[in-house]
Amino acid sequence: MEQQKLQLDNHDSRIKYYELLLERDLDNIPSLPLPDGYRFVFYKDGDRDDWIAVEKSAKEFSSYEQGLEAWNKFYGDRENTLYNRMVFIENANREKVATATAYYDITGRDSSGSAWLHWVAVRRDYQGRGLAKPLISHVLGIMREFGYTHAKIPTQTTTWVACKVYLDFGFLPLPQNAVNSREGWRIMKALTNHPALIGFDAAAVDEMVKDAAG
Repeated sequence: MEQQKLQLDNHDSRIKYYELLLERDLDNIPSLPLPDGYRFVFYKDGDRDDWIAVEKSAKEFSSYEQGLEAWNKFYGDRENTLYNRMVFIENANREKVATATAYYDITGRDSSGSAWLHWVAVRRDYQGRGLAKPLISHVLGIMREFGYTHAKIPTQTTTWVACKVYLDFGFLPLPQNAVNSREGWRIMKALTNHPALIGFDAAAVDEMVKDAAG
């Protein structure tokens, strides 16, 4: 497959950037247990830097300062809402190794009342250990407990592996985003050949990456 020829990373800035928005109803959520030795915990005061560390390890941020800027934008004046919305996975040593948040659209642009799945990340050295899907399952269940019936998630082509996980969970492109970011979804089709993207033709290599030789 093309990503194998290109040896793309699961978070790769060489891929042309397009915003991708997905959605799904919150019925029939698969229940996926964590592997032995891990547990879910909620955010508590003082966990901000752990959140930044997980996200930075997953290559969401290139520096602590960038992570702090994102924290302040999304949660800085809302930390009192995180106690039953922001989830971490801890290992047997009580180290935080993954996180996701059952949240809402902070921009005010979405008037649908949908929940928004925020900042899903697994620490780099814990990726591939079967943590991401149980984490998403758990957080979608929290959304249901809040009374939400529908969820949305923003992602991007540069984190194509994460997008594939969301597609595996039954998320689908928002209809308007399928139009606005059609080239992004063509990239996802080429990289994953996911059956949910049957309506898209696959992008060519030079349409996917900024420098096909790179």
